[in-house]
Amino acid sequence: MGRKLALLVGINYPGTKAELKGCHNDVDRMQQCLVDRFGFDEEDINVLVDRDSSGPQPTGANIRHALAQLVGDASPGDFLFFHYSGHGTRLPSETGQDDDTGYDECIVPSDMNLITDQDFRDLVMKVPDGCIFTIVSDSCHSGGLLDQAKEQIGNSYQTQPREPEEQSESGSGFRSFLKETARDVFETHIRHGKSQHGGEDQDEADEQPTGDGHTKNRSLPLSTFIEMLKDQTGKDDIEEGSIRLTLFNVFGEDSSPKIKKFMKVMLGKFHEGGSGEQGGLMGMVGALAHEFLKAKLEGNEEETFKPALEQNVDSVEEVYAGTKSWAPNNGILISGCQTNQTSADATTAQGSSFGALSNAIQTILAGKHGKVTNKDLVMKARESLAKQGYTQQPGLYCSDENVHVAFIC
Repeated sequence: MGRKLALLVGINYPGTKAELKGCHNDVDRMQQCLVDRFGFDEEDINVLVDRDSSGPQPTGANIRHALAQLVGDASPGDFLFFHYSGHGTRLPSETGQDDDTGYDECIVPSDMNLITDQDFRDLVMKVPDGCIFTIVSDSCHSGGLLDQAKEQIGNSYQTQPREPEEQSESGSGFRSFLKETARDVFETHIRHGKSQHGGEDQDEADEQPTGDGHTKNRSLPLSTFIEMLKDQTGKDDIEEGSIRLTLFNVFGEDSSPKIKKFMKVMLGKFHEGGSGEQGGLMGMVGALAHEFLKAKLEGNEEETFKPALEQNVDSVEEVYAGTKSWAPNNGILISGCQTNQTSADATTAQGSSFGALSNAIQTILAGKHGKVTNKDLVMKARESLAKQGYTQQPGLYCSDENVHVAFIC
């Protein structure tokens, strides 16, 4: 029998406008369940919560490091488990390419240093053969979190209609920007096209019933995420189109690998535009163009963008939001909802708080002492949540051979 290793992350974002109530409780209950039901040793369970400032916080860097250690320590035959309770968000495209129309599904660490769906796919690809990695994400938009894993239960990968693009009236394009910059240093007039992905704020109103209690969802609308990122960084100029740039500038080497790859691609596009080639930075967001040009003129481009330049990128499509890639076989994702849905953070009339999926999982496991397969768990969770009036539909994403495997181990 292999080892059993786990990482549990619960983020309530205390004191912020996005504060949740049930994420710490989800982690506490899951930790006890791992020990009592599944035979995990306490020392093999790593816990990151933002309950107080006394221990390691669930920042992007800390979660990435803990996940890398979890996978790096694994051997064939081991069972790996990652539970996340917290906010999820969807990051729209920012390359300016006409065919880049998707979203990156992300979890939201306590410092806003996003971890993307492709980051999880890349992580699972490093799991040793003969080792199973189960992920439970009790967060919004979690259906696509394990990028392109086979969808066994759910409809997150159905094609979504492209929303109409909005155009800004300000600015006059990159070529004018170069002329203005040469004439007056960094006094710029940039075309800034707003993202075609609107409507994120509607998630805030998508709360679900819990009888006499109170429920909010675990979705972080883009506008709220930007406000919280401003609070975290002290930067006031963050908007759609410059989110990845900001995350790279603030977190550098600790930022998402996909964001570092995005910066490398955009830097290449900058050089193409500067040399007069077609494409280049025509339509590129002004903040990006300004940042690249500033670094170039100050002579520290290589130092500034070193974490990005070190990335291996084969094509521009690799950094597209929602990019499609082949699926790893030894990863199992149980999501709180579909990609376009929200997951509930519920508080009962008696004051008990929990994630709707997490609570359903604990209830199902407590009621059955024998083997519960991944498929059984998700189908029973769907049934339970529907009976309680929740609209969210948990999903199962894994290879065919892992559908009927016992949950966790």
